[in-house]
Amino acid sequence: MLLVTGANGHLGANLVRRLLAEGQAVRVLLRKSSDNSTLDGLDVERLYGDLRDPRSLIAAVDGCRRVYHCAARVSIVSSGKQEIFETNVLGTRHLLTAARDAGVERVVVSGSFSAVGHDPSRPANEEIPFNPFEKHLPYEFSKAAVEMECLKAVAVGLDVVVATSCAIIGPYDFKPSRMGRVLVDFASGKLRAYIPGGFEFVAARDIVEGHVLAMQKGRPGQKYIFSTEFLTIDELMGIFEEVTGRSRPRLRLPAPLVAAIAGVSSFVLTNFFPSVPQRFTPGSVRLLRSRRRADCSKAKRDLGYQPTSIAQAVREAYEWFVERGAIVAPKRSLSRAAQIGART
Repeated sequence: MLLVTGANGHLGANLVRRLLAEGQAVRVLLRKSSDNSTLDGLDVERLYGDLRDPRSLIAAVDGCRRVYHCAARVSIVSSGKQEIFETNVLGTRHLLTAARDAGVERVVVSGSFSAVGHDPSRPANEEIPFNPFEKHLPYEFSKAAVEMECLKAVAVGLDVVVATSCAIIGPYDFKPSRMGRVLVDFASGKLRAYIPGGFEFVAARDIVEGHVLAMQKGRPGQKYIFSTEFLTIDELMGIFEEVTGRSRPRLRLPAPLVAAIAGVSSFVLTNFFPSVPQRFTPGSVRLLRSRRRADCSKAKRDLGYQPTSIAQAVREAYEWFVERGAIVAPKRSLSRAAQIGART
């Protein structure tokens, strides 16, 4: 029996389906307050609890040989610090303690590229330390602390491996994720502007493969970075154009201007309109402007990791959103290459 936390999330939803396709017996930890319809029709054992409730985690790991810990409170704003800490840091500690006491063989914990150290002179690898004195969001601090909890658990005898994820793109994006919302808005003509920058993106199938490889071949106490490829936002917009048949927004706003606007708007929305989604926050603009690159050579060397294609991941995500009705596909949709060919 395998336990998966965060099965409602983008990563967890893809991971659960991969494990079931392999014939694995899967248990999922869910919160009763969540929308758990994302798992309807799947042959999984449902167990209800909360990472902040240690007693529910004892029941969750009972009888499980291995655990994939994908659950986390993700946030790109500066509010909700206590909930982020209790869910991500203390929740991981509770789960790892329960796993050790239950004799779990191995736990793979999902890490974040935002908790990997940054050296502007080279792509970031697992050896670059996270600098707590730089400007970070509460979520980023929490994921760095999660890695410390993993190392503490290894020190007392639990086999833990960290699988570090970049920005995920792919299907089964139920909420949807931040990147999923961008794709839906782009395909629906609601994305009015974008800013230059770049980031490391990972296909959903690749980060799932990374978790499976970490479970099978990872060394205890080690972390592995999984990315598919670095893309500038202009390159990503080009892929969106090819997949959706729509043109990118005409407005390509200067990043410094957006950063200034985001500082004001994020403060107002966070404090007075917390339910309003924020497309650009100071944190997200900072990440895009940093153009951080990832070095996945350790995962390739130690685990045999072979990334696929972000273009294919975008297409899979687009087709899934169309199937769910989140995107209305044009009746006659031609790729830009086909359109150019038709005109010549």
